[in-house]
Amino acid sequence: MERKVFQLGDVVQMKKSHPCGSNEMEIIRMGMDIRIKCVGCQHSVLIPRAKFEKNMKKVLRSNAIDEAQQETL
Repeated sequence: MERKVFQLGDVVQMKKSHPCGSNEMEIIRMGMDIRIKCVGCQHSVLIPRAKFEKNMKKVLRSNAIDEAQQETL
């Protein structure tokens, strides 16, 4: 199985939506646990990395792409 690639600052889509209705989360801390912040209501949640990787669908906006675009300016 292919490992999912994500970085600090990425906005990811989760399988289940947050109670506010948004399923977009921003990664704000990485380690053994990952802290994600809801894009809709700004609520943050700390979850184990294994659970995060299982429940993440895809990366919507990558922080690495934003940094590369800023370097060219």
